[in-house]
Formats: sequence, structure tokens, C-alpha cells
Amino acid sequence: MTAVQGHYDPAFKSVREVFEQNFVERDEVGASVCIRDASGRTLVDLWGGSHADKKTPWTRDTMSIVFSCTKAATALCAQILIDRVQLKLDAKVTEYWPEFGASGKGETTVRDMLGHRSGVPALRNPVKPGGFLDFDYVTEELAAETPFWEPGTDHGYHMVTFGWTVGELVRRVSGKSLGQFFKDEIATPYGVDFHIGLPKSEFERVSKMILYKPTPGDVPSDFVKAMMTDPTSLQALAFANNGGWYFDAPNAWQAEIGGAGGISNARGLAGMFGSLFGETPLLSKDRQTDMAKPVSEGDDLTLLIPTRFGQGFMLNIDNRHLDGEGNSAIMGEAAFGHVGMGGSIGFADPVAGFAFGYTMNRMGGGTLLNDRGQSLVDAAYSCI
Repeated sequence: MTAVQGHYDPAFKSVREVFEQNFVERDEVGASVCIRDASGRTLVDLWGGSHADKKTPWTRDTMSIVFSCTKAATALCAQILIDRVQLKLDAKVTEYWPEFGASGKGETTVRDMLGHRSGVPALRNPVKPGGFLDFDYVTEELAAETPFWEPGTDHGYHMVTFGWTVGELVRRVSGKSLGQFFKDEIATPYGVDFHIGLPKSEFERVSKMILYKPTPGDVPSDFVKAMMTDPTSLQALAFANNGGWYFDAPNAWQAEIGGAGGISNARGLAGMFGSLFGETPLLSKDRQTDMAKPVSEGDDLTLLIPTRFGQGFMLNIDNRHLDGEGNSAIMGEAAFGHVGMGGSIGFADPVAGFAFGYTMNRMGGGTLLNDRGQSLVDAAYSCI
């Protein structure tokens, strides 16, 4: 079931070749890749392989969970409100969400939240069973939480909590749930097949994920070392204190988990970022330029590697000097987007003039890209 289907512009033949190589040489199981140019033309739309059961073919409309690529969807919702001057970047969060000011968080700004600087990348109290499926419960817990550092003074990846910190701002300002706002403002008007809260009617399209299995040759990251050796560490709490959340359960697919629960495919990711181009772009040019400027750069208090973030988006992260897989997400210097755990990625590069999406069901190691996704990104840039 590794036959690749779809279409591509002949100028992007090397992307197809790399996509095929991933199945033959890099153990890809099921995947999709899509590239759109600034005019909205689809340059590459390919898919292949099988679902996690290795029996059901991965078809044109197969989707999978894209983990932290969902943060980009959540960030776009916030950026719409910023563009409309309904949400102000340098206003205190308490202007919109008064309860968040508890326990020393009163000076936190909207910019801090978007830049992973708000100091609540995890919860200390054990999350109740099923807690991650309860949006109100998590936002109440985060509002009461004592920050892990003084907000605004440093940054650490808000691994899942980003979806509730920024998502609650979207809900407070718009009056709609995060998933509904995304559907109304982005998915429906731009024809984007991306869901924050998946309807039951779409369940049969979803391929479950294949978890990464460490091998004896793996080099454990500092994040993994901290997580495994100290259950009270920020790293362990951020990753494992989740109330038993299992991302591939149907009740998790239905929940609006804006930090890691979105479901889509490469066409959906490329379409979401492609909404920023064309005759009726989602956001103004000024907003797009501003939101891609670095907010946080340097050593990440959560991931324990150097990271770079704009206003809710990952920027080019080149950590090839570090040992191990999954430490980098190398894009153009003007690009902004997000990776998802296991190796999916979506981004836009306004200078190169294209939007890119890649999803898969066999997860790789590390937090950022592995060689399957990075090879496709590299091939895309070589064609541009």
C-alpha cells in the first residue's frame, strides 16, 4: 500500500521523489504532503500508504491528529482578533480574563501568552481523570496556577496548555468556543479541512497514530532525561500530567484541545496557511509581518533546547549541532508555522511565496522534525 497518489507540478518532481523515498527508505506508513503557491494554485498534493492498521489505504481525504500544528490554528484565531483590534497584543491578559491574574500572573500580557512566556506550561496539581477533555476545568486550573517563572521574563514551550491560555482569550473576546471560532472564521470560508473538535461524522476518515519506539542507538534528550528521572519536573508535568488523555480516543478527537488535538491532513495544513495569501487574505499584511517577528529566542525552559517563536508560531529552528533526532525545524528565515509531535508540519513562507503541509501516522522521535518531514521541506525549497 505504498503507492503514491495525487498530482504535482513537474517543477516539483523532486518532492514526489522524496515522498516516495520516505516509504521505501525511511519506513513511512501513511502520509500526505501538499504545497500551494501565493496565488492559491496547488503545486503538490500527494498521499500514500496505509492507516496504522496497515490494511486500510490512506486515501485523498484521510486525516490524522497533527498535535502541535494545532497551535498555529489557535494562534491564527487570536491574530484575527488582534487584526480587528478586539484583542490587544500588549494589554494585560486580565483585561479579558481577570481570573488569570491570580498567584502572581497579573502582569502577563497577550504577547507573553502567544510567545510561550506566560509561565504556565504545565499544571502542578494532578489533573482529574478526563480533565483535558473539559475546557472549563483546565482554564480554571491554569488561572489559579502559580507560574513556573515570572511571566514575561523567559520562555518555555507551553506544550499543551497553549491551547487553553490562548484559546480562552479567543473564547472570552469572541464569545465563541475556540473550535467554533476556527470553523466560522477560517475552516468554512477558506475551505480548510482542519478540525479543532472533530464531528462524529468524520471519524472514519481518521488514521490512528503509530507511537515512536525508542531504539538502543537513540540519544535521549535533556527533556527526556528530566522527564524520566524526576516526576515533579516541569518536563514530566508538561508531558504526563494530563488526566489520562489519550489523543487517539474518539472522545479526545471531539474535544477542543487547541494545543495538541487538531485533526487534519497536508491539504488542510497547506490550505490553512494558504489562507494568508491571495486576493482575500485572512489577515492584513501588517499583521502578518508583525506576528512573524521573534518574541522568544534562546534556551527553552521546557524543551531544554534553543527555540524560536513569533506570536504563536514556530520560526526557523536550527539545532543541528545537537545530538539526536527531532531537535530542529529548518525553514526559510521568513517562514512561520508549527510542527506537531512525531513530525508533522505546516508553515507559510511569504518571501518564497508558498504554503506547506505534511502529515503522517508513524511518529518519529524528538519534539520537532525528523528526516522524513525535513527532507520534504528541503525538497520544496529546492524547487522554489
